[in-house]
Amino acid sequence: MSAPIVRTRAELRAMTAGWRRAGETIGVVPTMGALHDGHLSLVARAKSTADRVIVTIFVNPKQFNNPEDLKNYPRTEHEDARKLERFGVDAIYVPDGAQMYPEGFATNVSVTRMTDILCGAHRAGHFDGVATVVAKLFLQTSADFAFFGEKDFQQLQVVRRMARDLDIPVEVIGCPTIREIDGLAMSSRNLLLSDRARARAATLYEVMEDMGDALSAGALVADLLSDARRRLDAAGFGEIDYLELRRNDTLDLLERAEVPARLFAAVWMAGVRLIDNIDVTPA
Repeated sequence: MSAPIVRTRAELRAMTAGWRRAGETIGVVPTMGALHDGHLSLVARAKSTADRVIVTIFVNPKQFNNPEDLKNYPRTEHEDARKLERFGVDAIYVPDGAQMYPEGFATNVSVTRMTDILCGAHRAGHFDGVATVVAKLFLQTSADFAFFGEKDFQQLQVVRRMARDLDIPVEVIGCPTIREIDGLAMSSRNLLLSDRARARAATLYEVMEDMGDALSAGALVADLLSDARRRLDAAGFGEIDYLELRRNDTLDLLERAEVPARLFAAVWMAGVRLIDNIDVTPA
């Protein structure tokens, strides 16, 4: 059965107020649409956790620092709604820009320290846009639980920090990265790859897995980078924004895996920026 598509704050709040009166818990899955199996795994987790589930679809202009990137981002509302039918979600919240950022909007949510590294170092203002829109979505949906994929691990940690610091009463739950059969992390941006580029893109995960094994065996990151760059270049990748090992909790940079860590990568393929991360067990 199709879930109702809600487009205004007032309509959403009227709906959630009824659920609150009935003592029901609310889960939210924030997305920018173009839903794939990674998103749908979050929806499934939400359904198993909360009494009511809201999926939000909003292509947030505040987290794009490239106007062309915003213009080209896939918008597939009707297909997304069809994909959600089998999950029986309770609402699909699809606000427009005026609902999220009405005239005179002048507030910015900024999380320091975690946001000037990794993607934050290459996308000025990106995480301010993420933190601002997610804070608004948490408040608008009255969510008890929010579900984010570990594929965007820096985003997950930024959102957790923001919710704690602002005392927003929501539990932020991280869910495992969902991958294609060849290992490529599922992403809406994969739709922008040509067939040829898509076939080569899986090399990123192969390189990261080999690096992760070596790091778990005690290798230094610096000793692995040259071979990793050579393999990525041979596969047709372009610029490497970062390929770094960082702590799971604070995202501090590491030289070797001496504490629970993650290997992070952002690499360009045929004009598309691909990001990924994998867990690295301490040596």
